[in-house]
Amino acid sequence: MSRAMDPSTSREQDTAELEAASGQSATASKAEAPAAPQSVSLDSPELYLNRELSLLEFQKRVLGQAKDAQNALLERIKFLSIVSSNLDEFFMVRVAGLQHQAASGSQELSVDGRTAAGQLQLIREEVRKLVKEIHDLLRETLLPALEREGIRVCDYSVLNAEEKSAMESYFHEYVFPVLTPLAFDPSRPFPHISSRSLNLAVVVGDGQGTENFARIKIPDSLPRLVPVVVPSRHPQGSKPAKPEAAFVWLEQVIAANLSWLFPGMVIVEAYPFRVTRDAEVAIQELESDDLLESVEEAMRQRRFSSVVRLQVDANVSDRILEILANNLPIDKQDVYKIDGSIGLGRLMDLYSLDRPDLKDKPFLPAVPHSLSAESGEDVFSVIRREDVLLHHPYESFQPVVEFLRTAARDPNVLAIKVTLYRVGRNSPIVAALLDAVEKGKQVSVLVELKARFDEESNIEWARTLEDAGVHVVYGLVGMKVHSKISLVVRREGDAIRRYVHLGTGNYNPTTARIYTDFGFFTCSQMIADDATHFFNSLTGYSKKDEPHELLVAPVNLRQRLEELIHHEIALQQRGERGHLIFKMNALEDPQMIRLLYKASQAGVKVDLLVRGLCCLRPGISGFSENIRVTSIVGRFLEHSRVYYFRNGGNEIIFLGSADLMRRNLSHRVEILFPVLNPKLIRRVKDFLDIELADEKKAYHLQNDGQYTRSSRSAHADTMDSQLYLLTHERAAQQEAKLMTVMSRRRRVTERQRRGRMKR
Repeated sequence: MSRAMDPSTSREQDTAELEAASGQSATASKAEAPAAPQSVSLDSPELYLNRELSLLEFQKRVLGQAKDAQNALLERIKFLSIVSSNLDEFFMVRVAGLQHQAASGSQELSVDGRTAAGQLQLIREEVRKLVKEIHDLLRETLLPALEREGIRVCDYSVLNAEEKSAMESYFHEYVFPVLTPLAFDPSRPFPHISSRSLNLAVVVGDGQGTENFARIKIPDSLPRLVPVVVPSRHPQGSKPAKPEAAFVWLEQVIAANLSWLFPGMVIVEAYPFRVTRDAEVAIQELESDDLLESVEEAMRQRRFSSVVRLQVDANVSDRILEILANNLPIDKQDVYKIDGSIGLGRLMDLYSLDRPDLKDKPFLPAVPHSLSAESGEDVFSVIRREDVLLHHPYESFQPVVEFLRTAARDPNVLAIKVTLYRVGRNSPIVAALLDAVEKGKQVSVLVELKARFDEESNIEWARTLEDAGVHVVYGLVGMKVHSKISLVVRREGDAIRRYVHLGTGNYNPTTARIYTDFGFFTCSQMIADDATHFFNSLTGYSKKDEPHELLVAPVNLRQRLEELIHHEIALQQRGERGHLIFKMNALEDPQMIRLLYKASQAGVKVDLLVRGLCCLRPGISGFSENIRVTSIVGRFLEHSRVYYFRNGGNEIIFLGSADLMRRNLSHRVEILFPVLNPKLIRRVKDFLDIELADEKKAYHLQNDGQYTRSSRSAHADTMDSQLYLLTHERAAQQEAKLMTVMSRRRRVTERQRRGRMKR
C-alpha cells in the first residue's frame, strides 16, 4: 500500500503533501489565512459564503471544463451546453425564490447576512459576466476549433447561394407547416409565452404606415441546429481528410423566410427572445385530499407562473423590448441581452455526431465476477456470503437491475418494496416491478411525485404501476422522500430472509453511467429490520423508536452525525489524530457548518469533497484553518455522499442520499447506511484518498469564495481520480475474477486428490 493510502501516515505528512500539491508552502498558506476577530461568534455572517453565489461558482467550474483544451472538443461543447441548462434551472428555482422573497418585503437575511434584494443584485452582476464568458468562449475558441475539425456552426448570412437554396427548401418542407404566427393587436391579446421556449419577436408593416407586433414560437419538435447540405470543396473523386458537417440555427432559417409567413407585408424587424418562468410552484398538500391531484394542479400552474428572466438579442430595438417587458411582464433589470445565439442547451445536439475522435473514449463498466452470469451463482447466494459494494459508473448498474429481475422471477420471493425518485424513461426497474406483480408477488412502491422537473414522468409511472396492481404510495405530505432503498423478502426453507439494496443515487440506469454513486447489497438482520420498519412507516403509521443501523432523516440522521463529530472532537482533545472526510453534493446547513468549525478549532483535520455549493468558508485563522474544501468536476458528475470518521483508528463510514443541507437533514426523508465490512471500509477510504489526491480535475475553495486549480493540473502525470478509477476498477475486477477461478480450480484439484487417496 502506498504511503498516501496508509492510515498511519502522520497529519504533518498529509499537510505537507497537500501544500506541495497546491503549490503553496506551509508558511505561505498560514500567512494567507485571514484572522477573524476574537469577538466573532460562530453565527457571524462573515464566516459564511452566500449560497447562490457559491452555486454560480460551481457553474464557473463546469465552464472551466469547456475551457480546458485537455478535454476532447465535443466534450467541451457538452460542458458549455450543461452550463447553459444549469443556469435555466438556477433562475427557475433559486432566483424565483429570491424574487418572491423580495416582492413580499421580507427582511430575512441569508446566512452571510444579505437581503433577498441584495442577493439578486449580486446574482445579476455575476450572471452577466458568466454569460459573456460563455459566448466569448463559444465564438472565439470552440466554434473555430469545430470548423478546423470539419464541423461548421454558422450564421445564415454566411451561407452561399446553394446552401441558402437548400435551407429554403427545408423551410418549406419541414418548418413552414409547423409554424403558427400569433398577432398582437387590440382584437388579439398578447400570446402566452411558455417557459424556456425560443421565439421570434417580429414587427410587420402594411406599407401604409401601420406596423404591428407578432410572435413566432420556434418549434421544439424540430432540430435547433439544422444540417446544411455542404457542397463538395474537394476535387472530384477525392475525399476530405475529416468528415464534414455544417449547421445553421433554426431561428435564423425562419427569420430569413418570414415573408412566407406574412405574405404581402413588410418585415420591419425580427429578433429572437426567450423566457424563463418560476418553477417553484407551491404544492398545496395540506389543503388537498389527494396528493396526486395537488401535484398535477401545481404542474398546470407552473406553465403560467411569473417570468423571472427575459433573454433577448443584444441588438433588439427599444420598441420590441418595451412590448415584451410590459406584456410578460418583467422588470428591465431582469432582461439579459445576449451577443450570440440564445439558449445554448441545444448545442448538446452536436454530441450525437459520429465523431468518436472528438469525444472521451467509450468505456464498459466492470461487473464483479461474483455477480456476473459466468459465475454461476445467483445474486441471493452472493449477498448471503458477504455484503457487496458497487461503485458506479466504474462498475455496472446492471447487477441492481438483475437483483430486481431475479426477485420478480424467483418463486421463493414473496414481496418487493422500493422507493423511486427519478427513474427515467423506459425504466427496466419499473419493468421488473411490473413483472413481479404479474407473477403474484406483493409489490409496494413509493413514487416521489414532488421530484422537481420529474413530476409528470413520475405521475405516469405511478399510474402505470397502480393500474398493474402495485401498492403505490405517492409520497408524504410536507416532505420529499429522497432515500434510495429496496427490500426483497424471500422464503428460504422454513425461514424468511430479507435482502436490501441501498444507494447514494437513483434507480436510473441512464444516470448511473454518468453519475458517480455507490450501491450496496446486504442481508444483515439489523439493516433488514430497519428497512422493514422504514417501509412500514412510509406506507402506514409508525411510532417506532430510532432505527438500529440506518440513519434516517428527519428521525435520527442529524443527531447521529452531530454525535459522531463531537466524538471525533473529544478524541482529538485526548491526543488522537482526529480526521473527518465528508463527500457530498452541497454543504449549506448552518448548524453542521458551525460544528465543523468547532472540529477545526479543536485541531481535527477536516477534508470536505463538495461538488457544488458550499457555504463554509475555509482557511480562516482561529476558525477553519484545518478545513480543506475540494470540488472535483470532470467526465462524471460526482454524486455519491460519503461520511468518514477516523474514530481513533476504528474507522466509521456512512454512505447514502443526504447532503448536509437543511432540507435534507430536516425536511426530507433520507437514509445513510453504515459500511461494516472491514474490506469495504478500506475500499471506500482508498477511494476518498484517491479523490483527495486529484490534481487534474480538483478545484480548491479559497476563503474569499473563489476556487483555484492545482498549479500542476496541466501536467500529463498528475492524478485524475476519475480516470484512475475507470482504469483500476476494471483491473481490480479482472484480478478478483482470476483469483476466484484459481480458487475454484484449487478446490477441484483438492477434491480429485482426496478421491485418488481414498481409492
